[in-house]
Amino acid sequence: MINFFSLFLGILACFQCVAQSVDSTHILFDDQWRFFKGGVERGQTVTVDDSHWRTVDLPHDWSIEDIGSTQSPFDSNAISQVGGGFTVGGTGWYRKSFFIPSILQGKKIHILFEGIYMNADVWLNGEHLGNHPYGYTSFSYDLTPLIKFGEKNMLAVQVKNEGQNSRWYSGSGINRHVWIQFLSPVHFVEWGTQARTTGVSSSAAIVHTYTAVENNATTPQSVQLLSTILDPHGNEIARWKREIQVSPGTVYTDTQIIQIDRPQWWSTDQPLLYSLHTQIVQQQETLQKQETTFGIRSIHFDAETGFLLNGKPMKLKGGCYHNDNGPLGSRSYDRAEERRVELMKASGFNAIRCSHNPPPPAFLNACDRLGMLVVDEAFDMWEDPKTPYDYHLYFDSWWKKDIESMVLRDLNHPSIIMWSIGNEIPNRQKPEVVRLAHALAAYIGSLDNSRPVTSAVNDVKEDKDPFFAALDIAGYNYADTSYEPDHRRKPQRVMMGTESYALEAFDYWMPVVDHPYVIGDFIWTGFDYIGEASIGWKGYMQEKSFFPWNLAYCGDIDICGWKRPQSYYRDVLWSSGRLSLFVHPPEPSFEMNPRIEPWSKWNWEDVVADWNWKGSENKPLKVDVYSSCDEVELFLNGKSLGRKATNRSTKFRTSWEVPWQAGELKAIGFKNKKQLQQTVLVSAGEPVQMVLAPDRTEIQAAGQDLCYVTIEVQDKDHHLNPKADNLIHFTLEGPATIAGVGNANPMSLESYQLPKRNAWRGKCMVILKSTGQPGDIVLHATAEGMPEATVNIRAKAE
Repeated sequence: MINFFSLFLGILACFQCVAQSVDSTHILFDDQWRFFKGGVERGQTVTVDDSHWRTVDLPHDWSIEDIGSTQSPFDSNAISQVGGGFTVGGTGWYRKSFFIPSILQGKKIHILFEGIYMNADVWLNGEHLGNHPYGYTSFSYDLTPLIKFGEKNMLAVQVKNEGQNSRWYSGSGINRHVWIQFLSPVHFVEWGTQARTTGVSSSAAIVHTYTAVENNATTPQSVQLLSTILDPHGNEIARWKREIQVSPGTVYTDTQIIQIDRPQWWSTDQPLLYSLHTQIVQQQETLQKQETTFGIRSIHFDAETGFLLNGKPMKLKGGCYHNDNGPLGSRSYDRAEERRVELMKASGFNAIRCSHNPPPPAFLNACDRLGMLVVDEAFDMWEDPKTPYDYHLYFDSWWKKDIESMVLRDLNHPSIIMWSIGNEIPNRQKPEVVRLAHALAAYIGSLDNSRPVTSAVNDVKEDKDPFFAALDIAGYNYADTSYEPDHRRKPQRVMMGTESYALEAFDYWMPVVDHPYVIGDFIWTGFDYIGEASIGWKGYMQEKSFFPWNLAYCGDIDICGWKRPQSYYRDVLWSSGRLSLFVHPPEPSFEMNPRIEPWSKWNWEDVVADWNWKGSENKPLKVDVYSSCDEVELFLNGKSLGRKATNRSTKFRTSWEVPWQAGELKAIGFKNKKQLQQTVLVSAGEPVQMVLAPDRTEIQAAGQDLCYVTIEVQDKDHHLNPKADNLIHFTLEGPATIAGVGNANPMSLESYQLPKRNAWRGKCMVILKSTGQPGDIVLHATAEGMPEATVNIRAKAE
């Protein structure tokens, strides 16, 4: 009998696996793809000469790449226009050649795509495997019938991001991971293992396990199913074995009910994870192993007590986010997803709404590990379009499959507390749309009845009551004034702000504080993004003349991961003892839009953390202080400008008119008459040096880990100069490449990929990616008139 796992180790090396899967039979299939953007005659055929195509590693997004020789990914004539950030889609081809040894005959070979944007056709050895329209759900194919054992095989993927099909930047290509799977005829069903907890208390929890085993052999198969549960510290707390017989062509589902005494709960503060380890064994040979992580936690929602996590009231401090990773485009590297969750949690968020599509698995894994709650959302539209070529063209034929992909793939994640069936679905008041809402909610309930269903609804009026009746949680977009009257009409309705304006953050958050039936608020957006260009400045209605704007400019955190002023205001709403200081510039930061619609309020006030206004001597400047201290005193060059109260009656903020003088502007916060906090702005000198600050000094060498390096331009006293816009060049030594550069300037047309970037407001960023080899990495930064700066990072072997 073949020792499958010894053979598996050899295959691992052959495919240059660069990450570990939770399933021992899955191998990452991201390396060394051939790529061509444009039309290819019979590009699916084995005989096509692709030797002149580019070699790329996945995840890949061609829309973030420079267009031709322009050194920019932006084009004012792009079909995507302002919604897509003036980026270019089109058609692209991917091909990958791979060898399958003859000794693997008898195994099942599957390919799993975590996500392709969009409308992907897949071929193996010239034979069409299928089409997958939706750009955000995972899907797989059985390659076995077409595999040539002992020969080279050719996998081809055509991706079509054609026409206006998204209201935001979607990216283009195979932008999430791809896995190849080697399975025995008897194997676990993909997404067929579940661990659900019920009856959670401090003394015990009941875990229901469901393990689906499929038999693709032509005869009945007798196997052992071995299962163990490990606690968050790796201790075995349960073990069981089942002798099962699986008939040919059928699926056997084993169910168990396990009591865990004194469970360790998963929470946002302590995200403790258990793991279910399962094996299929036949005649003492292990056919397959898998590990499924899960958390023990309880969730409860009602209008009287609000949202309870593990029996304790919790308000959702939420942010919405789109799919792109800023300078990386829509490439979904695990570290990029993890960092985004880290930054949002550090800024006070405890919940994220995945708007408006299912996220990559790495994002949910990070939320599980870091303790971030999630609203997992399916669609931005159903049968009625929002753009001419969007998902509405495929909805009727595909919505059930895509719902299954989302729910079955994601249901083991303890971070997910509710499912959303859609965002601002058109014609919500019509009976046929209401019926569809009930159908979607019921279908999700048939797959997972342990979580409530929501949907984000705008234009909230009584005519939406039938639509809300299909939901467990009513999602209110921009409708804070409807909470109290709707509660009087519908006292059992549980509400949450699924989208809100930063500019009205106080007005949206106070009802959450005051009313148990309003369980939280989700700002649009927690993280800034490419596309919907300038909704945070020029607003609506959007038009081509907004070019060169390409970022939304509405996020609490910008595309580089740096907090924007509105995030500091949110700090004082959510936490006590916080203090920050901002200045209204003497002239607008950008050209204003005189035609902005009055309802378009995704902007924040035009303020900056900057006390450098040469030429504005003695000109009064408005200074804003955000404070959750009792009082704030402001000082200019050591002289007090007075003390003011900051509390709910002042909306936790105050302001002064300050004649500008170079020097130091300082705010001191007091609690119970004692100094608690202080924050300072200084007038920086001329930029004379750069300081490089990596988010980590050690990364994994495996080939997909990232290091984010912030470059600050400083004066001789190490003060950031917020006026510095120096062009900075980068060079690298060691086993790394530059995956992206950025500076968060919403109007910059610079390349995200060339080894250079202008500073904006004194900063820029370079993102390094490991290459698969361990060693020392040295990043060099040079700029005219300043000494070279370097930073060392270590790529370590696992």
